[in-house]
Amino acid sequence: MNKQVNTTVVRISEGNPNPPEMAGLGEIIKKGGLVAFPTETVYGLGGDALNPESSKKIYAAKGRPSDNPLIVHIADLNDLPKLVVSVPERAKKLADAFWPGPLTMILNKSDLVPTETTGGLSTVAVRFPSHKVAQELIKASGGYIAAPSANLSGKPSPTLAKYVLEDMDGRVDAIIDGGDIPIGLESTIVDLTGEKPMILRPGYITKEMLESVLGEVLTDPTILDASCKERPKAPGMRYRHYAPKGELTIVEGPADAVIETINREVLISAGERKKTGVIASDENVPYYSADVVKCIGNRNNPEEVAASLYRILREMDDENVEAIFSESFSEEGLGEAIMNRLLKAAGHRKITV
Repeated sequence: MNKQVNTTVVRISEGNPNPPEMAGLGEIIKKGGLVAFPTETVYGLGGDALNPESSKKIYAAKGRPSDNPLIVHIADLNDLPKLVVSVPERAKKLADAFWPGPLTMILNKSDLVPTETTGGLSTVAVRFPSHKVAQELIKASGGYIAAPSANLSGKPSPTLAKYVLEDMDGRVDAIIDGGDIPIGLESTIVDLTGEKPMILRPGYITKEMLESVLGEVLTDPTILDASCKERPKAPGMRYRHYAPKGELTIVEGPADAVIETINREVLISAGERKKTGVIASDENVPYYSADVVKCIGNRNNPEEVAASLYRILREMDDENVEAIFSESFSEEGLGEAIMNRLLKAAGHRKITV
């Protein structure tokens, strides 16, 4: 896609989420334009969810396959019934527990939502973000914003506005710089159209949290198992995601063995004249020798790890790292989402020691 528009960057903080500029940003979306904006998960690339042409623009700006549905963002619970055929009791329970917040629900769509927004599906993914700037933009634009993450398809999702600008300059009309993103991983997606609720993408709202509200919740078996022969239930999960430019490999096992293996692999890569990088928990950072060593946080604090992951993958690109090795993390709770993103970023390249 050639550079077609002049992209304006506007700084808006949650401390003052509705400045005078917000009305103009809302008008951009009403008129079919695109605005990238902060949410509590990652930066989103927003267009009018009810305008088929806006959805086509989003796919074009990202270079995203058009069978990969967009999430419709709302800022008023009363708007949900307009988007779906019906609101089941379990959706009401989840909304009471987790909205506004990092949870996306899949329901059967109403005729109001064009299939261009839903990737041709008869279902729609809906989320009510908690970020105040996102809420104000949604209201200013008419109430319904379709938004995937604001990155070129396949690259790590942006948690800083500078990375949105890097990918989207000339592709979108405006970017709202809302500063750092608190969560750093995309929302949990739960499908409520089947007999039992099923997690299609793990996120900050964990399986345990969902089950505390609904009882049994299934998980798509393809989320962490690369050898699973089933197709992912969420179309977007079929595609390579979150990947840095360099080749990423995950190493899992006992800490001492992981450190020894990563250092050995770094030496091999260095011998091939590749620039090397390591993603390490803070307790292990001193034990690695590579060209670039990045601390992702304390492995006992998964919120810290999640918030750092995409930023670190982007920084590896900034420093032109060619061979990246990452420690593995627990798959419990939020760790499931962290490992899902790491495995996707690595193309499921993993060494077990």
